[in-house]
Amino acid sequence: MKNILASLLLVALSTSSHADSFDETLELAKQGDPSAQWFVGSLYDYGQGVPENDKAAVMWYTKAAEQGNLSAQNRLGIMYYKGLGVPKNDKKAVMWYTRAAEAGNADAQNNLGISYDLGQGLPKNDKKAVIWYKRAAEGGNVHAQHNLGVRYESGLGVRESDKTAVMWYTKSAEQGHPHGQYRLSLMYSKGEGVPKNDIRSYIWASIAKANGYIEKRQQNGDPLRPEVLSKEQIAKAQELAAKCYESDYKDCN
Repeated sequence: MKNILASLLLVALSTSSHADSFDETLELAKQGDPSAQWFVGSLYDYGQGVPENDKAAVMWYTKAAEQGNLSAQNRLGIMYYKGLGVPKNDKKAVMWYTRAAEAGNADAQNNLGISYDLGQGLPKNDKKAVIWYKRAAEGGNVHAQHNLGVRYESGLGVRESDKTAVMWYTKSAEQGHPHGQYRLSLMYSKGEGVPKNDIRSYIWASIAKANGYIEKRQQNGDPLRPEVLSKEQIAKAQELAAKCYESDYKDCN
């Protein structure tokens, strides 16, 4: 995720019509513009156009966050959680996640859900984890969609429902989330929440693998085991997987 954001920041810099865009943005930040403060913080955070500097990133994120910039509030929470540029402090991380989450930031909502999930910075609470995962998932956060699927599959903090788990795994899978793709593969493999379908299981497992997901192989749980499908079925599954992948998950049926 950090690499993706860094690339976006680099594009923003490279497409500017002003060679001194950083100086101009920095001046706006110094004048108190919260969007500029967040942007400058991001540049220092990811080392784009300036040397990477976590302390400088935290300083600018804090200025923006204190003015209500939701992205800065969420990122500042992450900095406190990871101890980047500041001493690690889970309670402060939760404080900033909460501010952004309550204002509707889906990334912060997912991070707050994780905090409740793991009991980091506040008491562990499965039901509250589900509440925040759901808000984030409904807001389109792909990580929360996967996390919510896990909750419905396991029945932690919510009534167990394999069908609902499959729904959320599917949403995350179709947004390119490798873990969601693999979990969806397993649901098809086991026939839980969806009719058993070894070809569709193979499709999603192979896509997850192509996206970098590595699963510790279990003796009878790997959807890519060659004995599961015939050579003809594997060829068909590979063709359908390529079609799905190349269509950016828009043609996967």
